[in-house]
Amino acid sequence: RSLCVRLRQCGEARLRKSRDGKQTDKGSDDILAFAFSPSGDYFALTDDNKRLILFRTKPSWECVSIRCVTRRCTSLVITAAEDKILVADKSGDVYSYSITEPQADGKLELGHLSLLLDVALSPDDRYILTADRDEKIRISLSKAPYYIVSFCLGHREFVSKIFVIPDYPDLLLSASGDSTLRLWEYKSGEEVYCCHLSSICGTEAAKTDQKYTVSRITYCCQGGYVAILCDCIPTVYVFQLDAVAKQLVYKQQISLKHKGWDIAFEETGGLWILQEDSEAPLQLYRPCDGQWKAVTDDKGLQKMTKYLKDNWTVFEGFVGAESYYSNLYKASFEDMDTYLQKKEERLQQKKKKRQDLQHGSNGQTKKMKTEEPSL
Repeated sequence: RSLCVRLRQCGEARLRKSRDGKQTDKGSDDILAFAFSPSGDYFALTDDNKRLILFRTKPSWECVSIRCVTRRCTSLVITAAEDKILVADKSGDVYSYSITEPQADGKLELGHLSLLLDVALSPDDRYILTADRDEKIRISLSKAPYYIVSFCLGHREFVSKIFVIPDYPDLLLSASGDSTLRLWEYKSGEEVYCCHLSSICGTEAAKTDQKYTVSRITYCCQGGYVAILCDCIPTVYVFQLDAVAKQLVYKQQISLKHKGWDIAFEETGGLWILQEDSEAPLQLYRPCDGQWKAVTDDKGLQKMTKYLKDNWTVFEGFVGAESYYSNLYKASFEDMDTYLQKKEERLQQKKKKRQDLQHGSNGQTKKMKTEEPSL
């Protein structure tokens, strides 16, 4: 409730500014990115109105600050030291915002020449990892972000998600619009493993030419399990990390009746799934003999399900929403062939037009006067 009040107050302030004749960029209150701090003591979000809102969660939720950001944001992360928020935006820049000085302006840390889709930190806060639309993953030093440690290059489409493995902080897991999951030793930029998601779905995926763009990654330290959710696909895929062999072992897929929105592991291994279903928005799966099975009699699940159903109006605007990633793909070769064909047709039309202008009404060629350069 306090979040809604603060958002409304900030919106009213922006409206007053616009009435005073100052330029304002109208947007909605839609949340674009959010993150908890490692301890859970802080929660930060950015919205479509270019606001960065910081909350303190303990002993009770309290809004600490509301600050304006330069561009609409795509991802954010809070440092392990819990002293800064790093915010990546659509222009390709990363800004840092102080938590200890909650009213201070943001500081530009680094920039890409392409739209940033995700930002992450190493567990010791030493490295900033950024992923962009142009297939690049960049590793920079936190204390000197202009110094690039390495690039992780290999994806053939935009990089949608990056995740540093908490138990193995030298390993980075990345996902892309090229339907692959890749493991990297990111400090050297070396790729150590690649999994083609289409290969684990059998021949049906190959027939439909389905794209598997990972929209969520969650990790369970107990057992080293990785669960992923793909954009607009009603399935959760579960892997297990083999840190010695530096690879992911496919374990299971959980089919959903509706499109999944988010996933999260409990510390004990329980897997929570939020899906696009007003009657059963939340599902809980618990491990049993190496497989995750649905649980229905959990009191926590029943309580949260009732809460979500009672407040379903909050989610209605996102039901049936189009893919966030569909416009990020490169033009296909078929599209390029069509483009080149149309370009050639336009050139031929211009050439014919020039030729027509050189002919008179009787069909005979007019003499074209040319000037000799004067000496």
